[in-house]
Amino acid sequence: MIKLTDFLISCKVSLNLENFKIHLATGKSNPPINAFFKGDFKSWQEYQTRKNFRKEMVIGLIELSRNKWLFAGVYKVLGYKKVSEKHIAYSTELIPNQEELIGRIIVYHERKGRAPYLNGKKDGGEFFISELKEKKLTVEEFPGYNDVFLTYDKLKIVITQNISSWKGALANIKGVYLISDTLTGKLYVGSAIGDSGIWQRWSSYVNTGHGGNKELRNHLKTKKHGYEKNFTYTILEIADTHTSDEYILQRESHWKEVLLSREFGYNAN
Repeated sequence: MIKLTDFLISCKVSLNLENFKIHLATGKSNPPINAFFKGDFKSWQEYQTRKNFRKEMVIGLIELSRNKWLFAGVYKVLGYKKVSEKHIAYSTELIPNQEELIGRIIVYHERKGRAPYLNGKKDGGEFFISELKEKKLTVEEFPGYNDVFLTYDKLKIVITQNISSWKGALANIKGVYLISDTLTGKLYVGSAIGDSGIWQRWSSYVNTGHGGNKELRNHLKTKKHGYEKNFTYTILEIADTHTSDEYILQRESHWKEVLLSREFGYNAN
């Protein structure tokens, strides 16, 4: 297999093999892949708790799955400033000639330990090209109504980037959906009967976190800002736009009863 560094140099990326680091970007509370999809990976990476980039350059790789990493760019380290005891703000810039490569290269690398910041080796180390995608990796296309399962962060990307496959599917149906609180296990059952269906309804959750729902709004008031990131979204039932609103509301009531979301969840009625 071709090494990542050899491939980058062959593409005229000015990588200094004498002075670079590799950043294995991971994280559950603030996943780097979400930052990448939003176009914010550079600023995500620049926020550090220690002086981790003591080299001229850093290669950013985002964990996708076991031994698979997404190439997120080679950055020149311009400097840093200490913002607080646990915040080092780096300043970086992308090295030229890689715009068409970022988000397309899948790298194979067997991580040996937990260290996320590795000193680059002159021979490129054990980082190999596994795949070169035709297009830049983006949030996955709409998977079908039965397979919808979105975190709040991913829903926000889908809505704010107006991803066409999702909008086309969600804006043309009425239905009943479920919001789950992954910290408490509590459920909220809702329905979408407006002109733009579930797309419009879920857009309101992206904008406010609670979508105007009384119990969700009251719950968020008692929590730290950003608690809505613990919510996930899925679809329980769909119907075409000709279905009566009364029928959808009946089905919503049915699911509230089945899932006990009035007694033990966030449904007020």
